[in-house]
Amino acid sequence: MLQTWRIPKTSVHVVLRDNAKNMIKAMNDAGLPSLPCVAHTLQLAVHEGLLAQRSIADAIAVGRKIVGHFKHSALAYSRLEDIQGQLNQPIKRLQQDVQTRWNSTYYMLQSLIEQKRVLGVYVSEHELPDYLTAHQWALMEKTVAILAPFEELTKKVSSYDALASDVIPAVTVLVRLLNRETDEDHGVKTMKATLLAAVKKRFSDVETNPLYFISTILDPRYKDRFFSNNAPEAKLHLKQELQMMSRAEAEGSRAEAAEPPAKLFLKAQASTSSSLDTVFEEIAKEQPQAAQPLAAGAAIELDTYLGEAPSPREDSPLKYWGVNKIRFPTLAKMAHKCLSAPCSSVESERLFSSVSHIIDENRNRLTADNAEKLLFLKKNPANHFF
Repeated sequence: MLQTWRIPKTSVHVVLRDNAKNMIKAMNDAGLPSLPCVAHTLQLAVHEGLLAQRSIADAIAVGRKIVGHFKHSALAYSRLEDIQGQLNQPIKRLQQDVQTRWNSTYYMLQSLIEQKRVLGVYVSEHELPDYLTAHQWALMEKTVAILAPFEELTKKVSSYDALASDVIPAVTVLVRLLNRETDEDHGVKTMKATLLAAVKKRFSDVETNPLYFISTILDPRYKDRFFSNNAPEAKLHLKQELQMMSRAEAEGSRAEAAEPPAKLFLKAQASTSSSLDTVFEEIAKEQPQAAQPLAAGAAIELDTYLGEAPSPREDSPLKYWGVNKIRFPTLAKMAHKCLSAPCSSVESERLFSSVSHIIDENRNRLTADNAEKLLFLKKNPANHFF
């Protein structure tokens, strides 16, 4: 594909992949820097937490049976809708989960909790294959509360404009939330502890991976505020890279033709308010960790940039650098490349789904070339180019 699009390997900043071993090996064998899809990694971490506590797994299994009963019986659903109407509740269908996607389990639990009163009336008049006890209802409600930040974060990192710079702040916020003890933890402590351990294990290397920490520092919404313990080393590393970039540019076109200077650090390692928003704001306002002094031209740009307050979380980092490229010319060049990397492959998966809207039974004679061009135009409207 790189040959088809005439893209030299030296121009590849990063390739997004899933966590499969064959994908990791393929990228290593090809000599391409790569990162795992953060949405997939979150999926794996939450899946571990949901299965960690037997009582919660049992409650989910009972909920799955109840939803399955209504999914397989039109009569049962008709009766359920009648009860919803009698109780003046909106007509809603229960959400079926897919075991390989944790957020679908979250939505299933949420839909069951919304229909708790309706299901109580239903079970008093009709039979169900199983029913949730009062203790299981309580466990489900607490589970939904714990998983809510994960669900919100999954949505954010799955958006079309999510960047690799969003990963370190997301992990820091999740760890802080899971470390907090509340009165509602009774009965779900095992799940919460396992979730915390899973997040730490699966994201253990993000603060030491240049593809992550350099993009995070160059994101004006985060800068160096969201590192747990590696901020001084990350800033020192970035200053050195900025100095190398400046020296390489000074050497002229000969050095530039040999290899893009920004490539020096891009060797990846092989391998509305909510509680989430509140923690993001808390960390952004904290004092940054002190870095070792390093006097140099481009380093002064970095010190000035880091000395300013972070931008609001809803601001666009790309627009920030468009406005501030004159103030921080060296930083802007590096940010232009580092902030090009997304953090999840969800958008590309949506691209595959879009094909079914172009090729269907009424347009089944489209050639592959025409289908590709139509898909390109659909995803890249004219206003994107002007």
